[in-house]
Amino acid sequence: MMVQSRYLDINLNDLLITTRTVQEEMYNQYLGGIGFNARWLFDLIPPGIDALGPENVLIISAGSLVGSNFPTASRTEASAKSPLSGRLGTSNSGMFFGYRLKASGYDGIILRGKAPHPVYILVENDRVEIKEASHLWGLDTFQVMDQIEEEYPGAQVALIGTAGENQVRYASLQNGRSDAWGRTGMGAVMGSKLLKAIVVKTTGRRAVIHDGATIKAINREASGAIKSSPFYGPFKKYGTMNASPVYSRFSALAAHNFTRGNLPEWKTEFDKKKVDELLVKHMACQACFIACGHLVEIKDGKYQGLKVKDMEITPIVTFGAQCGLNLEASIKASEICQRLGMDMVSTGSSVAMAIELYTEGLISVNDVGYQLSWGDEDAVFNLMEDIAQQKGFGKVLALGTREAGRIIGHPSYAMQVKGVEIPMIDPRGRWSTWSMGMLTNPRGGDHLRCRSIVENLRYNHHDAALMWEKFGMGEEEFSRLDMPDKLKQQTIDLTSDLVNIPLMSIWAEDLIQAYNSLGICIRPPVMNRVGPNLLTRAFNAMWGLEINESELMEAAERSFTLMKLFNIREGEKEEESRFPERFYQQVVSGQVLDPKQVERVLQAYYHGRGWDMQTGRPSREKLQQLGLECGEYLV
Repeated sequence: MMVQSRYLDINLNDLLITTRTVQEEMYNQYLGGIGFNARWLFDLIPPGIDALGPENVLIISAGSLVGSNFPTASRTEASAKSPLSGRLGTSNSGMFFGYRLKASGYDGIILRGKAPHPVYILVENDRVEIKEASHLWGLDTFQVMDQIEEEYPGAQVALIGTAGENQVRYASLQNGRSDAWGRTGMGAVMGSKLLKAIVVKTTGRRAVIHDGATIKAINREASGAIKSSPFYGPFKKYGTMNASPVYSRFSALAAHNFTRGNLPEWKTEFDKKKVDELLVKHMACQACFIACGHLVEIKDGKYQGLKVKDMEITPIVTFGAQCGLNLEASIKASEICQRLGMDMVSTGSSVAMAIELYTEGLISVNDVGYQLSWGDEDAVFNLMEDIAQQKGFGKVLALGTREAGRIIGHPSYAMQVKGVEIPMIDPRGRWSTWSMGMLTNPRGGDHLRCRSIVENLRYNHHDAALMWEKFGMGEEEFSRLDMPDKLKQQTIDLTSDLVNIPLMSIWAEDLIQAYNSLGICIRPPVMNRVGPNLLTRAFNAMWGLEINESELMEAAERSFTLMKLFNIREGEKEEESRFPERFYQQVVSGQVLDPKQVERVLQAYYHGRGWDMQTGRPSREKLQQLGLECGEYLV
């Protein structure tokens, strides 16, 4: 018999709290996490609604393995219609919020409507309340955490800052002090509902597990597998900063709003070994022994004494390369984003666009209120504050680069795909499964929904057709990959030592969709070793179900396809799956993308998915195979 699953279903219009029981068939078909969010958002949100209106629905779902202590099972997915893209918005975060929510007896929260005044939600063991939050409204996230930690010691908190209150289109939903559901504007949606925070405090309770003995044995097996990955040691020491010298060497940095592939000082000032100089301690999420996060402290200079979770590749490249800040100022910029509650990628991209426009004379002091230049930290920080407060030129940038570029009259300066700003890696410098994923990702220009399970940063293979990247890991690693044998042989050619990018993209997207349904981290040591075999056995032991590996992967494909259908319903066109024009026209470090070759790779990807090769829309046959009765949106 399946373990009982419940969601809080809260109507903020009436301040009404109810619960929803999730049936076994829902788990079989959608697994949990992003799978549940995709299904319910498609069903609950009327087509064409205003993403910042009360009809939008925000769903926060802990992955279905959270609470099992399966390695890295800490992740929670927050989803709604995105105010940034107008498409399905979703973001993923770890730490301990999902674990505590599951321990309270709830697998997630569905939020509807808009409160009549600022409120926060308290989940304290069996008690759920909606409480007055006027005293918290207007405070930054660190100030709110100070008050909540004093009143509810040990609580886990999802909260917004002033950017969320002011409905900046890319406001983040912060996960305590150290993490966030960063992308696609979930903080703006929460702010539009006048919901400041969700506080979860549980004592002496754990999530219910169907077969504890079996799950413990599977967890030991998975831990050993992850530790055997060649990525484990480097990632445990330096985390995502392992990529910093590599992107520089390949001239693939997003420098100065993607106008340069590298910066002369990058190799020394932003090397991964800077982690050793600044590190206070490694930080780990629930059930994780990798501990890839870094609490760092600036030891001297202008920001001496600043302690914050940072030295991760995304904010470092965003503020260091894209905006041209030095290392210490880049760390300070990350802290400002955490306080204000703004997505670092979209914030940095918006600021970089403004600096480029200013340096080219397309905007002036009269527009901004002060001068802008690459590396001017005071100007960058002022602009970030203006964005969060929707003040002056910041009010334009708060709309996101796509809309801001349109209003300013220079849309080609917006580095975005599907309205979502693209991060850190320039595909002209390094073309791979990872960079191609920015085009196929349903949530828009982002790198975290598609990455090869054998991403090998030692190589930068230049294939004129853009169809292949280097494998370079040998037959033993090939044999250990948890993929169906036939697909593995089609995807990885040992003779040429190459990986087929379209096929790997499909496999990686569906695997990550499964991860985000189950609540597993996508860090390289995990993706390299944990596939459908371990995931299916853990899922069945956790819930008392009996699905097989192919059913698990089909469930992931089902919800991935449903996200695509949501976007089509909301008006997505095939031309949205295209990089900014400068990637096809402006040479960086001797490289430029051939639009015809990119289109051919996309067509191969669509063909592999069973989608129409010209439009990129799922075929009716594919929808029938997946049991999705949504064919009217293909017309």
